[in-house]
Amino acid sequence: MKIAIIGASGKAGQFILDEAVAREHEVTAIVRNAGRINNSQVEVIEKNIFDIQAKDVKKYDIIVNAFKSPQGQEEQHVEAGKVLIDALKGQQSRLIVVGGAGSLYVDEETRLYETADFPKAYLPTATQMGKDLAQLQNSQNVNWTYISPGAFFDAEGKRSGSYQKGKDKLFFNNQGDSYISYADFAIAVLDEAEQGKHVNERIAVVGDRA
Repeated sequence: MKIAIIGASGKAGQFILDEAVAREHEVTAIVRNAGRINNSQVEVIEKNIFDIQAKDVKKYDIIVNAFKSPQGQEEQHVEAGKVLIDALKGQQSRLIVVGGAGSLYVDEETRLYETADFPKAYLPTATQMGKDLAQLQNSQNVNWTYISPGAFFDAEGKRSGSYQKGKDKLFFNNQGDSYISYADFAIAVLDEAEQGKHVNERIAVVGDRA
């Protein structure tokens, strides 16, 4: 498969890139700074996400959006999401979004970021990523999947090699935690890219601590 990863030099993007390369896909990194990608097996395109157009993405089977906004500019998650919706409208290419846990529901009506204990430092990111999900759900003629990690998304966690899937509700691993390592999250992203089981759906994934 031809897979393009936007934000491939970021934390999640790097793990997804490595997983895609390990599975022998044809991988392209779309990044703002080409110098941050050192993998010779990867084509690198230096481009800002806000400049992406239909002609830039139409040749790929999968576009992974691993973009992370700068602190204080969290609204860029929505703006970038709109750019990609416009670029992919009517195309066969499928968008997979590295989402957030904040928009997962803790009951029938309450999202995690609406709870009293939700950390205020993460609230701007959580709410804006939730708005990006909403605009995907309201989009037409776009193939997408939004993948939410557990509430503790662990860049330092080891690869266990497995994960569990849920849908819109916060759920927990076998150890009772809403947790997943970046490495196991990357497995979930590539599994969905290859299998396409959740087109136009949001799923959540958790994994056990290795």
